[in-house]
Amino acid sequence: MNVLLIYPEFPDTFWSFKHALKFVLRRASLPPLGLLTVASLLPRPWRLKLVDLNVRALSEKDLRWADLVFVSAMIVQRPSVESVLARCRAAGKTVVAGGPLFTSAHGDFPTVDHFVLNEGEITLPEFLADWDRGCARRVYATPLFADVGRSPPPQWDLLKLRRYGSMAVQYSRGCPFDCEFCDVTAKFGHRPRVKSAEQVVEELDRLHEAGWRGAVFFVDDNLIGNKRALMTDLLPALISCRRSHRWRFNFYTEASINLADDPELMRLMADAGFDSVFVGIETPSAEALLECNKRQNQGRDLVADVKRIQRAGLQVQGGFIVGFDSDGPTIFQRQVDFIQKSGIVTAMVGLLNALPGTKLHARLQREGRLVGRTTGDNADGTVNFVPTMPAAQLVAGYRTILRRIYSPKPYYQRVRTFLREYRRPRFTAPLGWRQGVALGWSGIRLGMLGRERLQYWRLLSWTAFHRPRLLPYAVTFAIYGHHFRKCCAAAGA
Repeated sequence: MNVLLIYPEFPDTFWSFKHALKFVLRRASLPPLGLLTVASLLPRPWRLKLVDLNVRALSEKDLRWADLVFVSAMIVQRPSVESVLARCRAAGKTVVAGGPLFTSAHGDFPTVDHFVLNEGEITLPEFLADWDRGCARRVYATPLFADVGRSPPPQWDLLKLRRYGSMAVQYSRGCPFDCEFCDVTAKFGHRPRVKSAEQVVEELDRLHEAGWRGAVFFVDDNLIGNKRALMTDLLPALISCRRSHRWRFNFYTEASINLADDPELMRLMADAGFDSVFVGIETPSAEALLECNKRQNQGRDLVADVKRIQRAGLQVQGGFIVGFDSDGPTIFQRQVDFIQKSGIVTAMVGLLNALPGTKLHARLQREGRLVGRTTGDNADGTVNFVPTMPAAQLVAGYRTILRRIYSPKPYYQRVRTFLREYRRPRFTAPLGWRQGVALGWSGIRLGMLGRERLQYWRLLSWTAFHRPRLLPYAVTFAIYGHHFRKCCAAAGA
């Protein structure tokens, strides 16, 4: 069997970093980790080829070669998915589809021959057994959760590593919390399941052997969901590998705000090589946090929490939401004030959307307020339900937030706020030639041609004088700001 694994294209979103990646000569932020893991579950005699449309085009030659096509995608990739499926149908190919988009909406895709849904470690072997017997069903689904301790390493040899900004590994699935708008627990459950340290180290060893020397994203929705296993098993193993110079990867991940309550956990993460963490802050409104059952954020001084994490050597990237039922007209300036005061440079502000499978989606459906499906991009200025605030006021206020936090002057001020607080980790990856290229291009594109050139040179001068070891961060944030402003313009801000 010749099996073609296709990963559809992402639109230009906040997290795509498309405009920033050009500065370091990369094409996509992350590889398709799910498809790479699926590849390791397929029969060994099968010949595999990966086409990631984020780094190269799908050719007619690719389609002619394939006996079978596997497609995996997230909701935000739907437009590209529809184009891929049309081409596969025109070429007469049998298509097997899975991943978040198809798990939540497989009924929307009548041209797909087989759906392998939920966790592939369970449903894919069932499909393969039936395929081998010539009796494959159309839909394979399960309410069960896989034992990730038996999940195979991703098949890195299918990638051209140099085309990506970061690599990705997964340590755990599931989250102990139950936020109304989040679909993580619906897909992966409340009890975080973890891999062994030996599994993760093996995956990182294989990445290193394949030639990777850059950043690695732990894609877990909440890395600290199982703190005991993390602190007693994985982090000590990663620290040991760094101290023995086995590899010097820098890691980044996602975690809940209660990370700030555990100084020892933060110390271990920094020593293991983590230098950034995405945290769902959502809102400074106590009423909205109660409304969406974000209990882990309630009754806290969130700004103080953020600064504790920053001082521990972990940059905080923040997620923020507007559009809760309890939000009033003051919420827009309150969000701006919080973001500026906290020094969260990478602040992803989105409009609330109801994802399929969430408690929010079920509630709004009962209330008759759903008005369509979500695009999966909560930063594109659209909502898929009737908000309590007039929709025009909500969208206008949202765009005001974007202008106020990503215009050059407030953005560069926020970068300085972060750099004042941040304690650089002891273990950092050495700088490569791409960082030199980024510095050169940023000096030309931002420092000479950009409308922010005055703020750009002020930031670099201030950093060189006050925090010289953080100069690479200052350059990186300047480049990120360029990307964020492009995204804000696309959202109408």
